[in-house]
Amino acid sequence: MQDLTGKTLMITGGTGTFGSTILKTFLDLPIGEIRIFSRDEKKQEDQRIRFGDKRLKYHIGDVRDFRTLDMATRGVDFIYHAAALKQVPSCEFHPMEAVNTNILGTNNVLDAAIRNGVSRVVCLSTDKAVYPISAMGISKAMMEKVMIAKARVAEGTGTVICGTRYGNVLASRGSVVPLFMKQVSENQPITVTDPAMTRFVMTLDEAVDLVRCAFDHGTNGELFVQKAPAVTIENLAGAVLDVMGKPDHPVRVIGTRHGEKLFETLLSREEMSVAEDRGAYYRVPADNRDLNYEAYFGEGEQRLSRLGDFNSHNTRRLDRGEMAAMLGALPFVRSYSGAEQV
Repeated sequence: MQDLTGKTLMITGGTGTFGSTILKTFLDLPIGEIRIFSRDEKKQEDQRIRFGDKRLKYHIGDVRDFRTLDMATRGVDFIYHAAALKQVPSCEFHPMEAVNTNILGTNNVLDAAIRNGVSRVVCLSTDKAVYPISAMGISKAMMEKVMIAKARVAEGTGTVICGTRYGNVLASRGSVVPLFMKQVSENQPITVTDPAMTRFVMTLDEAVDLVRCAFDHGTNGELFVQKAPAVTIENLAGAVLDVMGKPDHPVRVIGTRHGEKLFETLLSREEMSVAEDRGAYYRVPADNRDLNYEAYFGEGEQRLSRLGDFNSHNTRRLDRGEMAAMLGALPFVRSYSGAEQV
């Protein structure tokens, strides 16, 4: 584990669901200062009051603005880059906003980190970056390419840049579980896009564990991917109804939205050919060859995987009961007023 004693950590998007969760884990450690970099002053004030910790320092800014980032990263030892536009439909209608935040914003974060001698940066990505069809997924795929390119630039500078990629984090802000629970509590039908659609699922604690793993062990350009299980939307909706004690509540199929797939992929076939199996997760090393490919002739054949990719249709599938048990353990679900009877 990295020595955090007296160190300074910055979290971009630090008032979001993930940022707030990773923040809580670090407040229990002997870290010197935690800088929260985000755009929403109200969320910053709410978080400041909630935690009441003098080590927390708040910076209002946007990752699109390099000047503000450059100032905020001075004296920072570590960065978790969680700031992003992540809603698939809204990015479809405003693709340049996804470009400006997810791609150019990441470029700004990494340039500022290298310029100011930040020791380690962990960038957060998504399964939607693999074989992307949505504006959000395409922007995240490009974010990963920026991360890998900047990691090459960072070699020898003392800055390590790596990343994580994972699926849907249950009960995170803007995710489907809070929507389903709200619909049930308001006596509205649960609206599902396609009952057969599958999605990777993980808890916030699992997401934090993966990011901490990358933080502790990652080298430049590496990507860490959790071996997450998946669930059909039908079973996810049914599990929500079970934990809320309303198994017969109506469910309405509304069809897929802009930019959605039937299933998601966490590792492409090409990535699977080089991925290192670490038990609970995969570790994908950086391809450190340069453009002079002739220099690598005779060093072994570069083969593509014949095993296929790692997607939400071929991973372990949770049934309705397993999904309900997973939901029932979440603090958000347990504290939700509609689930008090559970």
